[in-house]
Amino acid sequence: MAATNGYLGVTPPISVNESTEREKEVTVSLMEELHRQGVFESEEEARTREIVLGRLAAIVKKFVRKVSLAHGLSEAAADAAGGKIFTFGSYRLGVHGPGSDIDTLCVVPKHVSREDFFDVFEQILKETDGVTEVSGVPEAYVPIIKIKIQGIPIDLLMARLALSSIPDDLSLQDDNLLRNLDERCIRSLNGSRVVDEILRLVPNVEVFRDSLRCIKLWAQRRAIYSNVNGFLGGVAWAMLVARICQLYPNAIAGAIVSRFFIIMYQWTWPQPVLLKQIEDGPLAVRVWNPKLYPADRSHRMPIITPAYPSMCATHNVTASTQMIMTEEFKKGSEIVDRVIVGTAEWSELFTKHDFFHKYRYYLQVIASTGSPDLQIKWSGTVESRIRQLVMKLEYVDSLILAHPFIKGFEQVSYCLNGDEVRAVAQGDISEAIAKRKKEDIEGKEGASTVYSTTFFIGLAIEPKQPGTVGPRKLDISYPTTEFTKLVKMWEKYDEATMGIVVRHIRSSTLPDYVFDEGERQPRSAQKRPKTGKVVLANRVILRQMCRARDDGHRMLSRLILYQPLLSSRLPKMVSHRPTTRCLGWNLLQVPLPSTVLPSRILRISSLRSYPSVKTLPLPLALPCHDIRPTYIPSPLYGNVQTPT
Repeated sequence: MAATNGYLGVTPPISVNESTEREKEVTVSLMEELHRQGVFESEEEARTREIVLGRLAAIVKKFVRKVSLAHGLSEAAADAAGGKIFTFGSYRLGVHGPGSDIDTLCVVPKHVSREDFFDVFEQILKETDGVTEVSGVPEAYVPIIKIKIQGIPIDLLMARLALSSIPDDLSLQDDNLLRNLDERCIRSLNGSRVVDEILRLVPNVEVFRDSLRCIKLWAQRRAIYSNVNGFLGGVAWAMLVARICQLYPNAIAGAIVSRFFIIMYQWTWPQPVLLKQIEDGPLAVRVWNPKLYPADRSHRMPIITPAYPSMCATHNVTASTQMIMTEEFKKGSEIVDRVIVGTAEWSELFTKHDFFHKYRYYLQVIASTGSPDLQIKWSGTVESRIRQLVMKLEYVDSLILAHPFIKGFEQVSYCLNGDEVRAVAQGDISEAIAKRKKEDIEGKEGASTVYSTTFFIGLAIEPKQPGTVGPRKLDISYPTTEFTKLVKMWEKYDEATMGIVVRHIRSSTLPDYVFDEGERQPRSAQKRPKTGKVVLANRVILRQMCRARDDGHRMLSRLILYQPLLSSRLPKMVSHRPTTRCLGWNLLQVPLPSTVLPSRILRISSLRSYPSVKTLPLPLALPCHDIRPTYIPSPLYGNVQTPT
C-alpha cells in the first residue's frame, strides 16, 4: 500500500536498514523451528478447508432463501436475495495452522434478522450432514455460532446490511455499507474489514506472516492467547506485529521478532498502538475516543483497529492480565537476545507455560449439565463471564493478581447414582468414575451422564506485613457470589438442568488432567527445602527486582514468578466452610449444588494454631517480610527508541 507521507504508520520508521547476516541466519533457523513445531498445515487440509467453505456458502444462501420465502417474497426474489460469506482472522491473514478454526462472516440482506440467524440458521446447521457441535451464543459481545464441518471448527458471525439483496461480487471496503446498522452488525463487519486493512498496511506481507506465526505460537504456548479471558486475541497480536513491521520496513522475520519483544516490553501503556491515524466519518457510529468516552479511557492496553470505525480490540484486558503479559514480554526479550548472540535456541521461546506450577492455590469454576448440546452453550456462557470474576477478585484486599487460564477442561463422567453426580458437579471426580465407560452404566437404574467444563484462576496473595499479628482474612465471598448471580442471569439458564460451582483448590490437589503425561512432580518428591534456600531465594528476588524497569506496575507482583522456590516455611490457611444451599440440577431430580463456595472466607494463620483442623490447608503465598516494592528506573534496552 502506498503511503502519502512516504511511510506506513503514524510515525516514521525507526530504521530502514536491511537485516544483518546474523539476522538472516536466525531467520532461517526460526523457520526451521516453526516447521518442527508443526504450525503449517498440509495441502490436504488446505483443500478440505476450501471444500468446507464452499459448503458453508451454499448453506448460507439456503438460509437466506428460506427466510425470504417466510417473509412473503416471491421465488425469484428469494433466489436473488443472495447471501455471502467472508473469512477473517488467522485464515484470512494466512497464518492458520493444523486444526485451527476459520472465522467466518455471514452477510445477509436487510429482511433477515439476528433472531433468524440463531433460530432458523442454527437449526438448518444442526440438520445438515457433516455439521456437528452447533452452539450459538447470541448474548456475546459479538454474537456467534460455533460449529464443525467435516471436523473443521468454524466461528460464524452475522451482519445484516441495509440492502434488499447481497450480490456475489460484494466488497466490504465501502464505508457507506455501515449506514443504518446496529453496533453488533458493525462489530461483526469490522472483523473482515480490519484484517483486509492490516494486510494493506504492512510493507512486506510474507515477512509479516512469518513473524506473526512465531508470535502466535509463542503466545499460545505461554497461555496468553485468549481475548475472552482478558489477554490478546489473534487480531490484536496481528496488529502488534504489523506495527513492528511498519517501524522496521526492510527487516526480515528474525529481526522483527527480536524488536517485537523489546518494544512491547517497554511500551508506555495506555498509549495506544495505531497502524494509521484514527479517521472520523459521516456516519453516526462510535469511534474510539478516550477524550470523549469514559469507557475508552479505562482501556489498559489499547490496540486500535485500522478500519473505520476504529475500535479497541483489547477492551477485555484487566490489571492482572496486563501484568502477566508484561512479564512474558520481558522473558521473551531475554530469550531472543540469547538466540541472536547464539547462546540459545528458538525452541526455548516456545516452552510450555507453567500456570499449574506457578501458584499455591487456585479457584476452580465448574459448569455442568446432563446434555452435550446444552453443555456447549452453558460452558461458553460461563467462560464469557470469567473475566468479570477476575476483575472483581482484583479488588479483594491482599490479592495481588488473579490469573485466568485460557481454556476450560471438558470431562464426560458416567455416574451410577446421585452422590456421584453431585461429586462430579463439584469437581471431585474419583479414579473409579474417571475410568468408567459408557457401557458400564447402560441399563442401570439411577445412572446418568454428567458433562462438565472446568476453568481455573490462579491466585497470588501478597506477603504478610511485618508486625502483623493474628490471623488474616481473605474474603472472596462477594466476587464469587456476584459471579454466580451474573451467569444465572443468562436468559436460558435453567436451575434444574445446569450447575455452576466455584471453589478453591490447592496446587497439590489439582486434577491430573491439567498436566501432560510425566509433567506432574510425584507428591512424595514435593519436600520442603531448608530455610537457607528460602533466604537465598529472597536474595535472588531482590536482585531481580532491582534490575527491573519502572513499568508502572506494583513490583511486588513479580514475586509470583518465584513461588515454587518459596513454597516452604509458609504460614497456612484454613477454611471456614459456611452452610451452603443445594439446588436441583438434572432431569432425574438428583440434587446438585448450583453454587458451592466451600471456603468463601479464608482465614490465614499458622497451621500449628489449629492442630485439630481437618479442612484442606491452603498456604499463604509469600512470607518475605524483608522485601519492599522497589521502583528503580533502569530500562533493559536504553538504546531503543520507543515509538510515540
